[in-house]
Amino acid sequence: MEDPSQKAARLRDLAERLVRTMSVARGLVRGGRTLDLAGIEDGVGMLCAQALDLPAEQGRPLVGLLRDVLAEVEGLTAAVREEGADCARRGRRR
Repeated sequence: MEDPSQKAARLRDLAERLVRTMSVARGLVRGGRTLDLAGIEDGVGMLCAQALDLPAEQGRPLVGLLRDVLAEVEGLTAAVREEGADCARRGRRR
Protein backbone atom coordinates (compact mmCIF):
# COMPACT_ATOMS: atom_id res chain seq x y z
CA MET A 1 0.00 0.00 0.00
CA GLU A 2 1.28 3.44 -0.93
CA ASP A 3 2.18 5.86 1.86
CA PRO A 4 -0.32 8.79 1.90
CA SER A 5 2.44 11.41 1.64
CA GLN A 6 3.91 9.61 -1.38
CA LYS A 7 0.47 9.39 -2.93
CA ALA A 8 -0.08 13.12 -2.34
CA ALA A 9 3.25 13.90 -4.03
CA ARG A 10 2.32 11.69 -6.99
CA LEU A 11 -1.08 13.37 -7.28
CA ARG A 12 0.53 16.81 -7.07
CA ASP A 13 2.77 15.83 -10.00
CA LEU A 14 -0.22 14.49 -11.95
CA ALA A 15 -2.21 17.68 -11.31
CA GLU A 16 0.68 19.88 -12.45
CA ARG A 17 1.10 17.81 -15.63
CA LEU A 18 -2.64 18.01 -16.33
CA VAL A 19 -2.63 21.79 -15.92
CA ARG A 20 0.25 22.12 -18.41
CA THR A 21 -1.33 19.66 -20.85
CA MET A 22 -4.71 21.40 -20.78
CA SER A 23 -3.07 24.78 -21.28
CA VAL A 24 -1.36 23.49 -24.42
CA ALA A 25 -4.56 21.77 -25.56
CA ARG A 26 -6.52 25.01 -25.14
CA GLY A 27 -4.04 26.83 -27.36
CA LEU A 28 -4.23 24.11 -29.99
CA VAL A 29 -8.05 24.14 -29.95
CA ARG A 30 -8.10 27.92 -30.30
CA GLY A 31 -5.76 27.48 -33.24
CA GLY A 32 -8.35 25.29 -34.94
CA ARG A 33 -6.81 21.90 -34.18
CA THR A 34 -8.98 18.86 -33.50
CA LEU A 35 -7.89 16.94 -30.42
CA ASP A 36 -8.77 13.69 -28.69
CA LEU A 37 -9.31 14.73 -25.08
CA ALA A 38 -9.96 11.24 -23.68
CA GLY A 39 -6.55 11.07 -22.01
CA ILE A 40 -7.13 14.38 -20.25
CA GLU A 41 -10.59 13.26 -19.14
CA ASP A 42 -9.18 10.00 -17.78
CA GLY A 43 -6.36 11.81 -15.98
CA VAL A 44 -8.70 14.31 -14.33
CA GLY A 45 -11.06 11.52 -13.27
CA MET A 46 -8.20 9.52 -11.78
CA LEU A 47 -6.84 12.60 -9.99
CA CYS A 48 -10.20 13.40 -8.43
CA ALA A 49 -10.93 9.81 -7.37
CA GLN A 50 -7.52 9.32 -5.81
CA ALA A 51 -7.53 12.73 -4.12
CA LEU A 52 -10.74 11.74 -2.35
CA ASP A 53 -8.92 8.71 -0.91
CA LEU A 54 -6.26 10.83 0.77
CA PRO A 55 -6.43 11.55 4.49
CA ALA A 56 -7.45 15.16 5.10
CA GLU A 57 -3.99 16.23 6.24
CA GLN A 58 -2.45 15.09 2.93
CA GLY A 59 -5.35 16.28 0.78
CA ARG A 60 -5.71 19.83 2.11
CA PRO A 61 -2.45 21.08 0.57
CA LEU A 62 -3.70 19.93 -2.85
CA VAL A 63 -6.83 22.09 -2.79
CA GLY A 64 -5.22 25.07 -4.56
CA LEU A 65 -3.76 22.85 -7.25
CA LEU A 66 -7.10 21.08 -7.72
CA ARG A 67 -8.67 24.53 -8.22
CA ASP A 68 -6.03 25.19 -10.90
CA VAL A 69 -7.02 21.93 -12.60
CA LEU A 70 -10.69 22.97 -12.48
CA ALA A 71 -9.85 26.37 -13.98
CA GLU A 72 -7.99 24.67 -16.84
CA VAL A 73 -10.89 22.27 -17.41
CA GLU A 74 -13.25 25.23 -17.60
CA GLY A 75 -10.89 27.12 -19.94
CA LEU A 76 -10.48 24.13 -22.23
CA THR A 77 -14.24 23.53 -22.23
CA ALA A 78 -14.87 27.16 -23.21
CA ALA A 79 -12.27 26.94 -25.99
CA VAL A 80 -13.86 23.77 -27.40
CA ARG A 81 -17.31 25.39 -27.32
CA GLU A 82 -16.04 28.57 -28.97
CA GLU A 83 -14.21 26.64 -31.68
CA GLY A 84 -17.29 24.48 -32.27
CA ALA A 85 -19.45 27.58 -32.63
CA ASP A 86 -16.88 29.12 -35.00
CA CYS A 87 -16.85 25.94 -37.10
CA ALA A 88 -20.64 25.95 -37.24
CA ARG A 89 -20.68 29.59 -38.37
CA ARG A 90 -18.06 28.93 -41.03
CA GLY A 91 -20.01 25.90 -42.23
CA ARG A 92 -23.19 27.93 -42.64
CA ARG A 93 -21.42 30.51 -44.80
CA ARG A 94 -20.61 27.97 -47.48
